[in-house]
Amino acid sequence: MTKRIGLIGARGHVGAELVRWLEKHPEFELGLAVSRSVAGQPVCALIPESRSHLRFVDQKPEAIAQSGMDALVLAMPNNEATAYVAAVEALAPDTVVLDLSADYRFDASWYYGLPELTRSHASGQRRISNPGCYATAMQLAVAPFKDLLVGATQCFGVSGYSGAGTTPSDRNNPEKLRDNLMPYSSIGHIHEREVSAQLGTTIEFMPTVAGYFRGITMTCNLHFREPQTLADVQARLSNAYSNEPLIELSDTAPWVNRIAGKPGGMIGGLTISKDGQRAVIVSVLDNLLKGAATQALQNLNLAFGLPETTGLVA
Repeated sequence: MTKRIGLIGARGHVGAELVRWLEKHPEFELGLAVSRSVAGQPVCALIPESRSHLRFVDQKPEAIAQSGMDALVLAMPNNEATAYVAAVEALAPDTVVLDLSADYRFDASWYYGLPELTRSHASGQRRISNPGCYATAMQLAVAPFKDLLVGATQCFGVSGYSGAGTTPSDRNNPEKLRDNLMPYSSIGHIHEREVSAQLGTTIEFMPTVAGYFRGITMTCNLHFREPQTLADVQARLSNAYSNEPLIELSDTAPWVNRIAGKPGGMIGGLTISKDGQRAVIVSVLDNLLKGAATQALQNLNLAFGLPETTGLVA
């Protein structure tokens, strides 16, 4: 039976991607699209490529919880999910809730859904925290080596300006970003804390916004406790991801424009120092997709007992 998905925050960049991908999914359908700013307007009129007959609505959390959806996806800024989660807990506790914000990523009672790393705990989960976009790129690059690491791992991330959302700011202003890079939150970014907590190792993350729309390039500088050979670290990478349908491995450093619009990620360019105690690796992904929307669909597939890549690969 088709599962009905309610989307709260459906007008943002990620919400629009979820609408498009849900319409292609053979087992899910968009049952509710909530957006205060465009309530009453047709979904198909505001989201290119959408064929949805629904109109955006503005509803209270209690009404949303009782709307009969099989799952609710919260695609809102940080610090806005609590009221919706509380309403579901009180009125429809069996509803699957997937939160795209950071509100529950540090809550041990929620499943942290980065499937390539955490799917062994996915069965039966009804409260799912979707990882951050930068955090996904970092973890996919660093996780295969985490037991070898010593000291801090430095991660330099460059994102397209869609990652700054739709509220106007310098970081999503194409004119100010033209021929430019904008570093920000160079110490203490929430994704730095997220990855450090998930991998159990110290991450030093430096994010930057660039003048293109979508995609993340993450360059990670790893320090090893003991010398490694290139063959050893390449084997670790291959063992981790060679059978992952949404992860592509590359001998050379992957380019972000080759992953834009695709549901997975690419990892490569693995380079090792002469003494074998330092390596650099690069991961790229689409911040709106593997960094948010298609990863959410991976998690929903797992929650409903479907093959993980349903609706994502042919």
